[in-house]
This record gives sequence, structure tokens and C-alpha cells, in this order.
Amino acid sequence: MRSILLKSGNIVDGSGEKAYNGHLFIRDDKIESILQKEDALPDADMVIDAEGYVVSPGFIDMHSHSDWNLPLSNHPEILKCLPEQGVTTLVGGNCGVSPAPVKQENKQLLDNFTSMMLDEPLEYKWESMADFLTTMEKATPIVNMAQLAGHASIRYAAVKKERGPLAKHELQACLDLTERSLQEGACGLSFGLGYDPGMYSPIDELEEFCKVAAKANKTVTVHLKALSRISPCYPVTYLKPHNLRALNEMISIAKVTGIKLQLSHFIFVGRKSWSTCREALDIVDTAKKEGVDVMIDAFPYTCGNTTILVPFPYWFLKMLPKGYDSRLALARLHIELELGFRLVGFLYKDFQVMDAGVEGYENLNGLTIDEIARKWNTSSFNAMLKLSRESNGAALMLFHTYSGEPGFEKPLDSVLTHDLCLYETDAVIKNTGHPNPAGMGTFPKILGKYVRDKKLLSIETAVNRMTYASALRFGLKEQGLLKPGMAADIVIFDPETISDSPPTGANPAGKPKGIKHVFINGVHTVKNGDYIHEARAGKPIRV
Repeated sequence: MRSILLKSGNIVDGSGEKAYNGHLFIRDDKIESILQKEDALPDADMVIDAEGYVVSPGFIDMHSHSDWNLPLSNHPEILKCLPEQGVTTLVGGNCGVSPAPVKQENKQLLDNFTSMMLDEPLEYKWESMADFLTTMEKATPIVNMAQLAGHASIRYAAVKKERGPLAKHELQACLDLTERSLQEGACGLSFGLGYDPGMYSPIDELEEFCKVAAKANKTVTVHLKALSRISPCYPVTYLKPHNLRALNEMISIAKVTGIKLQLSHFIFVGRKSWSTCREALDIVDTAKKEGVDVMIDAFPYTCGNTTILVPFPYWFLKMLPKGYDSRLALARLHIELELGFRLVGFLYKDFQVMDAGVEGYENLNGLTIDEIARKWNTSSFNAMLKLSRESNGAALMLFHTYSGEPGFEKPLDSVLTHDLCLYETDAVIKNTGHPNPAGMGTFPKILGKYVRDKKLLSIETAVNRMTYASALRFGLKEQGLLKPGMAADIVIFDPETISDSPPTGANPAGKPKGIKHVFINGVHTVKNGDYIHEARAGKPIRV
């Protein structure tokens, strides 16, 4: 039996209670005991002196897309940035798209989505959620994984219709598959209402899906239909803020169905959208007071990854790929984009390429659309259109001006410090391209900038949101708390130095500072900030 003693650390146990000095004893994959400072110390195979450091539960990335990488044989090399920033568990299957359930004959529909997320095609060696979790159990992933069942994936697996209203028998097939996926261990249901096919799904369909999740007492995560004042998902003639309309629609669904509602990446996209932050938080607070079980989550950066197609209106998306050759459609698109960008507060310099997704275009990674336009000697509109067409919409982008920008981050601060906010990366992580800084440093940045430097949160509150509060939200029973019998998922960090290494100019984000050691299920996974090669101790979590 393997034993580890973490000696004389400042224990922040994840509960939110005040930190205290003590020793933590691990045997195999569980925490066996927590000893007070004056207690006699047991013998152990490994002893780590944690004096001056914080000992906390492993961080939970409660909105991740890295579940798609975990089936790949080389995923530890791709995802080592997660344990290196203290992540020991991720919740995957977000934004309506999960690796399971899947039908082999319809997997191309998922491939259209994953082409922007993966460096190589995914072999689906499973169909059901149970099959997927069993496959991952045998694979021994680098981190623990809990899995949501995605609305889009369920539709693709249950019926052949890609978008639009479902016939009664089609809807029932989807609901049956949703129920089965939840019974087989999925920790909840996710919607991606800003993406195809979610943006085309009527409210009554969403309500029926939600009723299944409510019956199973599992959380529903939602990428709202609109995250900015003006969006492609509502008519431009609707003059009130689109993001507030989308928020109110989802809260109304939650009231009708009784779901546990998790509002994903609660962001305000574009400079003209920032002023809606206070009203949006008030809407959430009011819903909570009225009995809705609602929480939000966010990442600590003013940029986020998404596809190049996100700014395009739904009518144009429905025309693709033929729309690229229609002069009339392109003329209308040009007018609507220019108008929309003005109304939202976007500039072409706010769109930065993470991964162009086209062979021979690697030199575009890290450039903004206006920089590409100058490189190609064309307009910014034509550059964006060309990159979209050449990549078949798979170009992965970093959109800036999410809840602020350098020098003004008041909306972001308001969200991150809100009592109902949990933390996430929402990062697409690849071996290629320009990385999303959230994939490298989300949790160290919160502990450094927001806890130590700005003093907007106590360390106990921040760690609670990163750990136990997130575990409770998804029904994870062994993660998130330093307590005898819990999984030995543990981070040791230096509170005086912990921070991210943000991008500077053309230089991408780097490895965070201050993470000393990480243990996953009792296995030493990170030492002095570096991933220990071939350490793979994660497991799928069935809920």
C-alpha cells in the first residue's frame, strides 16, 4: 500500500471554512486522515514538506471541452497544462455537444464540430454513454472526468434530422436517449443554444429535454442563445438586448421545469454589451430569490474561444456552403455584419486566430483578422469570409472584449466575485496553434490576481468555488473536499507567487507560477510545476 504525508501545510479544505495548519495523510487513492499541527506524525513512503504553502483539493474545471481529447493516445501531452494549473477533474460534454451518445452512421455530424477542437480524427469506439465511460476507464485518462450528455449529440444519435422542430416520435426518441444517458452515469444535460442545431430548437423542445433532467435530479448547463446586446439568433428588429432576452427565456424554462440551471460562461460579448452586466446579474438574483436553482460560471479573461462562424447570422448559416457564391447573400451579410459589429462594439482587430484549420495557413495563427487583411491586401470582411470558407467554418478563434478589455474589467470582476459564480476554463486545447490563456492559467490567475492582489475574494471562498461547490453542483461525491475517505486529489501551491503567465504581444500564454505539487487519486502528477511524464491516474466519474 502506498502512503504519502503532506506535512505542515496551510489547509484550505474546500468547504469555505477558515484555513488551518495541519498535516494530511494519504493511503493509496484516498485521504486517510488530517492531523492537527501538534499530532504525532505517521510513517509514510513519501513525505512532502508543505510549510508556507496552501494544501487544497484539486481544482474542478466545471466547464471543459477537453473530454474530446481524452480518448486520444497522446492526450497527456496535449492536456498536461490542466494538472499543471491544478486541475484534477473536468466536467465535459458542454455546449450541447458530447462524445456520447453517438451513432456510427451519424458521427460525421459530430466530426463537423470536433474538426476545430482536435488535431486528429476521433475514432468512436463506443455508442452509448455507458460505453464511453467504460472506454475511458480502460484508457486511464490524465485527469478525472465527469460527463454531460449534449442536446445536439442526442439529436444526432436519436434522429437523422439535423435542425428544426422534431416530430412527436422523433422527440420521444431523443427524450428516451436522454433518460438512458443520465441513467448510465452522465452528470447532467447540456445545451448549446448559440450553435446549430440548438439555435433552431423551439422552446417547447427544450422544456421537454429539461423535464427529463429534472426528473433525474441532474444539472442542466446552457450556452445561452445570445451573449451580446445584438446577436445572430434573434431578428435585428428586436431592439432590446438580445442577451437579456435569452437569459429570461432560459430562466422561464427553469421555472416551468424545475431544473438545476447552470448558466455557462456568463459573459458580455462586445463593448456595447458590457452595460447589460448589472441587469443580467439582477435577473439571476431575482430568479434565485423566487426559488429557481440557478448558478453561473465564468473564466478570468476578456477573451474566449469559439468558431469563426459565430458572428454570422442564422439565415446565412442555413445557406452554407452555397451562400459563399451568392452575391446577393454576401452583400446582405456584409451590411449586417458591419451594422452588427457597430451595435455590439466589435472591431475586426478583436478577432484573433487560434488555429486557422487549413493546411498552409499556419502562419495566420495568433494574427487578428485586420492583420490578415493587410497581409492578404484585402478588406477585413473578405479576409474573414475567405478564412471561413477555406476552413469550412472550422477556424478556431479567440474573440476579445468578453466582459471587458485590458484597462477596463469591471463587468468581469462583477461576475467572478458574484456569490453564485463558479470557475471554468472553457478552453479548446490543442497541440497546434495559438493557445487560449484560460487553458493555461485560469485557476492560478484567480488565486493570484483576484485573491492575493486585488483582494476581491478570500482564499477560502475562491478555493470552495473551484472545488467543493463545483462538485456539489454536479453530484460528484468523492471530489472537492479534504476529508477522510475522499479522493486524494490535492494541490499544493504557494499563495505568495501563484499566478498565470499571460500572453504578451505575439508571445502566447505560458505555464503558470506557484503550483508546487498535484496529486490525482493519490498519484504524484505534478512536481515543482511540471507534469510528471506518463502519470495517468484519472478516472471517469459516473453520477
